[in-house]
Amino acid sequence: MSETTRPIRVLVAKVGLDGHDRGAKVIATALRDAGMEVIYTGLRQTPEMVVSAALQEDVDAIGVSILSGAHMTVFPKLIALMKEKNMHDVLLTGGGIIPDEDMDSLSQLGVGKLFHPGAKTSDIAAYIHDWVKEHRSF
Repeated sequence: MSETTRPIRVLVAKVGLDGHDRGAKVIATALRDAGMEVIYTGLRQTPEMVVSAALQEDVDAIGVSILSGAHMTVFPKLIALMKEKNMHDVLLTGGGIIPDEDMDSLSQLGVGKLFHPGAKTSDIAAYIHDWVKEHRSF
């Protein structure tokens, strides 16, 4: 597939009661700096709100920041909602305090690569770019 004809669109979200959004804002800024269009939903979103916003905004990827420990609830719910809405060509990625074993389990459910705190923003942007280039056509 050739280079995209429009900027990659990414929705960045914080799900649940986790009120720490500094990392999500850093990622949103880094993705913008990498040439992507970023929609930041803000704090305390539900999985339903995130998927609805992603559909409305016609995004290529959803990035979820989770520091609360709820990743084994949030990501499976997001994947189920995305499948329900036929969003098979939208990347679900994210990061936060997530043990490697849980990352492996979530990957088996269809969640994309997840990143630990301290991951290079350039690596995150490159991963999203490469995934979208391979899986989306526009």
